[in-house]
Amino acid sequence: MSGMEKVPMSPIAQITTKEVVAAAALFKLLGDPTRTSLLYALLEAGELYVSDLALVTGNSESTVSAALRLLRASGVVTGRRDGRKIWYRLSDDHVRELLNVTREHTAHNDSDAQEQS
Repeated sequence: MSGMEKVPMSPIAQITTKEVVAAAALFKLLGDPTRTSLLYALLEAGELYVSDLALVTGNSESTVSAALRLLRASGVVTGRRDGRKIWYRLSDDHVRELLNVTREHTAHNDSDAQEQS
């Protein structure tokens, strides 16, 4: 034997190429700080329209609108028209859960870093 043994993967641990590509696309979508800040704002507020999102995230309305187009096309957010305004909200519970877990993770890492200082 060469010292390198092949470790069998259980069927549960196997992931398809399609799943890997979908996960990478989601992480790419969330990898933009502007889009992520919009998602956290929607996570906190529930529903906001473009002007409010621009105000709370410190971005221009055109930047927010462009980011929302991508988020909406991906199915992560949805819009509800009310007169001339479109109210946006998170529409994907898995993304909501991922945002919560990420917040816990970063808070935990921040507290660890402070303890080491």
